[in-house]
Amino acid sequence: MKLSKSTIRIFGLCAFYLLYMFIGAAVFSSIEYPNEKQIIEKLKVKRHQFLQSHKRCLNDSELEMFITKIVRANNRGISTMNNLTVEPNWSFGQAVFFAGTVLTTIGYGHVSPLSTSGKLFCIFYAIIGIPITLIMISACVERLLIITNKLYDKLKTFSIFYRSNSTINLKALTYTHLALVFVFVLIVFFLLPATIFSSIEKEWNYLDALYYCFISLTTIGLGDYIPGDKNEQPYRAFYKIATTFYLIFGIMFVMLFISVLTQIPELNLAKLLSLEMETSSDPERQLLTSDAPTSSSYSRQIDEDDSLSINNMHSTRY
Repeated sequence: MKLSKSTIRIFGLCAFYLLYMFIGAAVFSSIEYPNEKQIIEKLKVKRHQFLQSHKRCLNDSELEMFITKIVRANNRGISTMNNLTVEPNWSFGQAVFFAGTVLTTIGYGHVSPLSTSGKLFCIFYAIIGIPITLIMISACVERLLIITNKLYDKLKTFSIFYRSNSTINLKALTYTHLALVFVFVLIVFFLLPATIFSSIEKEWNYLDALYYCFISLTTIGLGDYIPGDKNEQPYRAFYKIATTFYLIFGIMFVMLFISVLTQIPELNLAKLLSLEMETSSDPERQLLTSDAPTSSSYSRQIDEDDSLSINNMHSTRY
């Protein structure tokens, strides 16, 4: 049985994916393990010193039990700092932030439902809410693409993209358009928010804030940095709600950039793995394939010498 080209590419991609994952694991392990080991050694010293200074009223097993309870509470988002005089995790502002992280599948994990009824409601809430969120974001991205198409059409009027023989350089035009969308998303949803977060969160430097923006808007959601987690944060509820809307709009514009990127044929690597790329000996199927409309704005494969005359420029769709 002869394997198709797309199937061979899939096997190759899977092998590369596993290799990439193992390389990442090796790098993370080599970077983070020494730091983790150092922290563990310091904690052992602190623990020993604490037991020695309180050995008359506390033993090792009692301390272990107390630490276990604190860690379990902290893992559920319940802070034991300041004698437990902190704002509850389920105030309205905090709950809006939690709901937003569920619907966008970011899921930081720093706060989770504690009750059985809360867990059941979270399941049904996510089952309905996540598809609605995906549909809403997809619909908004589709309309935002109209604006980016207008930007593309505006760029066509710039003489810088025309050659001396009155033809337009489609490759330069396409990548300039992509670069403009990328710069807009980078500045508005990564660099500027990172500046704001680093100024509000006193314990974050700029890299921490930029890291948070990237981890959140790519929906990785590690949960190691959470805005507004300090109880003394002024206007904490408003801050949490504003951050929730930032996450929703940020994910939307990241998806917009990905959509613009994948509209360029040579950058859409998924097409190389598609069965539609395989040629068929069936003439009827070839006819249907050739006549089928395409959703890509870039309807032509752009080569180095690809050009479009001025007479045909208005008939070419972005």
